[in-house]
Amino acid sequence: MKTKRIFTFFFSFLLVIAFAQKKQDSLKVKWKYEPNFLVGFDVLNAGIGAFSDRKLFQGFVSSKVKDNWFAIVDAGFENNIYQKNGYDASVSGPFLKLGALYMMAHDQENPMNGFFVGGKVAGSFYNQEYKAVPIRGFGGSDISQAFPQSNQSSYWMEINIGGRVQLFESPFYIEATAQPKYLVFSTTQDEIKPMIVPGFGKSSAKFNIGFSWNIAYSF
Repeated sequence: MKTKRIFTFFFSFLLVIAFAQKKQDSLKVKWKYEPNFLVGFDVLNAGIGAFSDRKLFQGFVSSKVKDNWFAIVDAGFENNIYQKNGYDASVSGPFLKLGALYMMAHDQENPMNGFFVGGKVAGSFYNQEYKAVPIRGFGGSDISQAFPQSNQSSYWMEINIGGRVQLFESPFYIEATAQPKYLVFSTTQDEIKPMIVPGFGKSSAKFNIGFSWNIAYSF
């Protein structure tokens, strides 16, 4: 009788271990990351650059991380000028954005189609030149002063709201986004705040909003 109990306990213990191992393996499979990437280029701002002073080229790479969450990296380059209220400034340089997107509503047949919202932190490291900065002269007269080229940096946060749809049965997608932005910090040259920040836009105010219309490829 004692031997029977020992065997019963032993096999029960083995069953518990096997069940736990099976459950652990299923969890590993469930949490396994499978590489999937969406690479896009902003054709809207690149096209507008042909008819304006702002030359903006930007693209992104995103990948699904888990469930409806996507990690995303944006990179780009902007060359722009600012001529207003006595200022004559020019900037050029790259920028980088890191963030995440959440698919709020998506197609059941294709989870890449749908509407999303997300957030990013961004930074730009650029070359800046002031050819004219208005200053108060003797007797209250308005004069301007030039400043040499300098390297500056700015940092901001932004919210991304947009949608994505597949082009027929191809691996290509169309994606449109709106990006409300808030400038957090900028270095300054002789305490002159920047008029333009690459990737952010005109920065005479802390708030700005950008738009993009992307063509993306999934692989």
